[in-house]
Amino acid sequence: MDSSTLLALSPLDGRYSRKAAPLRKYLSEYALIRYRVLIEVRWLQHLADEPSIVEFPPFEPPVKDVLNAIVDGFSVDDAQRVKDVESKTNHDVKAVEYLLRQKLEGVPGTTGSFAAFIHFACTSEDINNLAYALMLRDARQRVLLPALKRLAIDLRTLAHRFADVPMLARTHGQPATPTTLGKEIANFVYRLERQSELFANVAVCGKLNGAVGNFNAHAVAYPEADWPSISRRFLEALDVMPTPYTTQIEPHDWIAEYCQALSRVNTVLIDLCRDFWGYISLGYFRSRPVAGEVGSSTMPHKVNPIDFENAEGNLGVANELLGFLANKLPISRWQRDLTDSTVLRNCGVALGHTLIALDAAQRGLGKLDADLELIASELAERWEVLAEAIQTVKI
Repeated sequence: MDSSTLLALSPLDGRYSRKAAPLRKYLSEYALIRYRVLIEVRWLQHLADEPSIVEFPPFEPPVKDVLNAIVDGFSVDDAQRVKDVESKTNHDVKAVEYLLRQKLEGVPGTTGSFAAFIHFACTSEDINNLAYALMLRDARQRVLLPALKRLAIDLRTLAHRFADVPMLARTHGQPATPTTLGKEIANFVYRLERQSELFANVAVCGKLNGAVGNFNAHAVAYPEADWPSISRRFLEALDVMPTPYTTQIEPHDWIAEYCQALSRVNTVLIDLCRDFWGYISLGYFRSRPVAGEVGSSTMPHKVNPIDFENAEGNLGVANELLGFLANKLPISRWQRDLTDSTVLRNCGVALGHTLIALDAAQRGLGKLDADLELIASELAERWEVLAEAIQTVKI
């Protein structure tokens, strides 16, 4: 660890920084600024291609190339420039607008009324809600769903490997009717894949309709333009479902659905972790020691089920945050209050703890060996008990 991770307040940026790293591209402060820049640029390009805005002709190829390069080549240094501007303006979205103006200064074809159309008719929330929409969409598609798929594949492999291994089921914690080890693992494969699919299919929604959702500034500037249609086409080009009726903010109902769906995935995984922890406790599974690792500070013969415990703990933290996000974000006083702004910044925290848990659970599964002799002997012993009980009843 370097000094920055040692001094981090959050374990996501400290102890678990390497495991949470795949989400930084999508949910960090840098990512939020980068997605804001993307929305501003795409809106500018969309306006230039709109025939009803006669003062703003379509871009020539050199200007298109410059704008696309701003998005594609956006760097951490660019984000720092935005933060430097924000330190003076005390407004994060306005700082993005100023950066774009700076980057386009002197570019041929960007003179005249060009600058007036940067951030045209937008409130900050038009930019922010779409930035978060793309952030959460991309984090889901490119990080969380692949991690869930890898875990499901490992579970499916174990289910097939132990498909023919009979064992005693446990109901109410007591020995019960026989089942198979593979079938009990298959239960989790089915549940995880179903909940992952529901999570994957939560629609990503957004809005771009001005200060209180009525296209006021748009209609004043260009009363003849069909602004609802212009906005809808823009959102659909981003692969975002339009929310047609809003206040100043997109109501965040879809983010609540997203959080609740992910929470259900995590709940399945908590159940999985507890069951595997229990099977290890019973001796059905052994955790293979890893060379160089210490199982216990004082009992070196032990290999504790730390990966499943780590996963369970992180899933619990994630679900508490996801529940709060789902309950809080759809609530905003009248046409706008700012409480959602600071709360939304914790989406990455909830998803980060989920990702750490997925890694830990997968690592735990990879260490498992079944103690087939123990499972078979316990089953045989219980069959003898059952046979004696049946014989006694007959007599």
